[in-house]
Amino acid sequence: MANRVAIGMSGGVDSSVAASVLKEQGYDVIGVTMRLWDGENINGNIAESTCCSLSAVEDARRVADRLGIDYYVLDFRREFSEFVIDYFVNEYINGRTPNPCIACNKFLKFDAMAKKAEILEAEYIATGHYARVEYDEKIRRYILKCANAEAKDQTYALYNLSQEQLSHLLLPLGEFKNKEAVREYAEKHNLVTARKPDSQEICFVPDNNYVSFIQRRIGELPGEGNFVDLEGNILGRHKGIVNYTIGQRKGLGIAFGKPMFVVKIDAEKNEVVLGEQGKEFSDTLYAIKPNFIPFDTLEKPMRAAAKVRYSAKPAEGTVSMENGRVKIVFDEPQRAITPGQAVVLYDGDVVLGGATII
Repeated sequence: MANRVAIGMSGGVDSSVAASVLKEQGYDVIGVTMRLWDGENINGNIAESTCCSLSAVEDARRVADRLGIDYYVLDFRREFSEFVIDYFVNEYINGRTPNPCIACNKFLKFDAMAKKAEILEAEYIATGHYARVEYDEKIRRYILKCANAEAKDQTYALYNLSQEQLSHLLLPLGEFKNKEAVREYAEKHNLVTARKPDSQEICFVPDNNYVSFIQRRIGELPGEGNFVDLEGNILGRHKGIVNYTIGQRKGLGIAFGKPMFVVKIDAEKNEVVLGEQGKEFSDTLYAIKPNFIPFDTLEKPMRAAAKVRYSAKPAEGTVSMENGRVKIVFDEPQRAITPGQAVVLYDGDVVLGGATII
């Protein structure tokens, strides 16, 4: 009997192709769409989630029918609300910038879904992420590697995976050279999602206005407070800390006659700290809740390349542990290092791990 794999199907081209590749490779494939979010009633109109709308479910079902595989829609709305949306809101309220995709991967796609896969007697789970998993015989551990399609690589959002999770994970898109190759494969195999556009926004914020989303969620946002400079001098009034992110220059609502940037958000004092151009750069960061992949703990300082946000280029620096926290000193100062975001470490195309910036 072929090994059974449960693949998360979002109704997009990536997961559709991943399912087809696994079927070609001889796996017993089961398609699973995670029902995460019902959308919101905004001014009388239901704004659906991009990841589990009725149309997305229908597209995933049509692909499953085309491939001749079993297909299920599983209800994860409670878990998504608790582990992703509540976290998302609380981080902004506390002056940090969250990364909901990393939370969703950690708690939903590779935890809750894995438990459901066991019930379906699936040995593996799979997704349409662009990344690669390999077993390294020398260190006797599973490692996470960047995708061949460098421009689409999604390892930044996967750094939290454990050895147990990696050992049961299949990522078929890691070998494709680019997104166009994926679309060409979908067309060749007559998959209805072949030319479906990619989703760009946060899946549960369909109008891309996260501030309005938070307000609808909790009713009342943190109020106005002071803009201050690095010495604590009051510069003016801000509209509420959830409206600002580290490194922001535009939309401050206050003019200085020179560029000013958000360099810190202090939720306790309800202050937004501004600095002149250059002050948004730093050569050192601290991070907590580390997860290392090729090893359990960092025994001594090491050199690595680090990404401080999804779209950033890896920057070289020295990584060490200090009082249980990850410390990174960069060779060159980095722009807008943001509390709440992940820092992910690389050695070439191998993911060493990551942590949450504080």
